[in-house]
Amino acid sequence: MTDLQPVNSPRISVEFFPPKSEAGFESLERVLGRLNEIHPDFYSCTYGAGGSTRTGTMETIERIMALGAEAAPHLSIGGDDQAAIFELLDDYRTLGVKRIVALRGDVPSGMGTVRIQHNAESLVHWIREHSNDHFHIEVAAYPEVHPDATSPESDLEYFKSKVGAGADSAITQYFFTPYGYYDFIERATQAGITIAVYPGILPITNVEGVVRMSKKCGADVPRWLLRRMQSFADDESGLRKFGIEMLSRMCEELLANGAPGLHFYSLNRWGAARAICRNLGLASRDDETPSVSA
Repeated sequence: MTDLQPVNSPRISVEFFPPKSEAGFESLERVLGRLNEIHPDFYSCTYGAGGSTRTGTMETIERIMALGAEAAPHLSIGGDDQAAIFELLDDYRTLGVKRIVALRGDVPSGMGTVRIQHNAESLVHWIREHSNDHFHIEVAAYPEVHPDATSPESDLEYFKSKVGAGADSAITQYFFTPYGYYDFIERATQAGITIAVYPGILPITNVEGVVRMSKKCGADVPRWLLRRMQSFADDESGLRKFGIEMLSRMCEELLANGAPGLHFYSLNRWGAARAICRNLGLASRDDETPSVSA
């Protein structure tokens, strides 16, 4: 494993998806209030396949920024053309956005096996072409190898191309064992890639949800972890406690071995991410115990 130096102040970021109603936005604002305790460096918001949540993503970003927090919209190339991307970049710049999470994105529903013409490398090029260095650009990384990649080597070459196009840092797909991350960092370093790569963390709060999401995105759920989660089938509180303890240990190890920070896939909830950060000494504590649904 590459000998990386631990950081004293790890970067923390939290990812949301756009709410679908005013009640959802009100709930998200309450979640933001809870998460402020861990002082995230920024909150990000996802962008649906083919730009299906374009309006919702922008409204979410506006609301986060209105509360005084830094926000980073996800932007995927999907089915959008260059003119549409440039218009969005102008709108976000006007809002005061300084960070973009640039992704290839999923094929929109109904397009069958049609391939997306462009990819995240193209998107990074477009952002730099249109906005120069205004935006800090985050891209995706896949320690367990992107499901569409033909090999770990080709996947790393593609990642390197995104860095070469102008990416500033990367956020990984979530994982449940750290060894793939260490291997990825070592191989990336040997390939001359020096940008910071932030581990993605998915709190464990629902067995079916974890299995479904992992199958879709290609994240590995180790057999031992699956069996342990299944043992809490009738104990949601026990599952949440187990997940917090397990992920706290993993995050502690990641940070001790040089990970520059953590990115939480929150699913618009606050309890697990805040509890993990508390366990790591990255949040203030109070007497409140979050509910299972938090």
